[in-house]
Amino acid sequence: INRYGQIDDSPFGGESGMVLRPEPLAQAIAKAENEVGKRCHRIFTSADGQTFNQKKAETLSERANILIICGHYKGIDERIRQHYIDEELSLGDYVLSGGEFAALVIIDAVSRLLPGVLGEPQSAETDSFTLPNRLGWPVYTRPEEFEGWKVPSVLLSGHHARIQDWKVQQSLIRTRERRPDLFEKLELSPDEQKIINKDF
Repeated sequence: INRYGQIDDSPFGGESGMVLRPEPLAQAIAKAENEVGKRCHRIFTSADGQTFNQKKAETLSERANILIICGHYKGIDERIRQHYIDEELSLGDYVLSGGEFAALVIIDAVSRLLPGVLGEPQSAETDSFTLPNRLGWPVYTRPEEFEGWKVPSVLLSGHHARIQDWKVQQSLIRTRERRPDLFEKLELSPDEQKIINKDF
């Protein structure tokens, strides 16, 4: 806003810390959208925003243009939040010095869902949270034995139906053990109720 390159200021009301002023933010948003040639979907990374998750990443991956605005220290002027921002996203219940790392997480999670980003797009279809409230199953690669630990024999069997059942079972077991909060939300099908206790 001046020859010193000032972009922040102290908050009204006597609070400590610095807040990004509205003028440079509005100018930056306008410049970015002018370069794109259209209004973008504007996201502000904020500790008090909606928690970012896989479902939100999938929704955002369907949008053509996204603009992420990052605050720093105390954040950004509330007038920008109220009048310029479409949605606010948070990574979790903690505070970062700035929103840049949150923006990188959002960018990575969204971009890997876009066509052509992953070498094998199908690999994203079996990730944790692709199916709601479920973690992924364990994965193994060569060698078949490492320091005395062996790959589960079912994965070497070539029996595709048994392998698929094992994957479903391991996903459910892992979710139950590591995220009981998610497991409680699951409504297991009759087949899944049998699979979870099946002996492989």
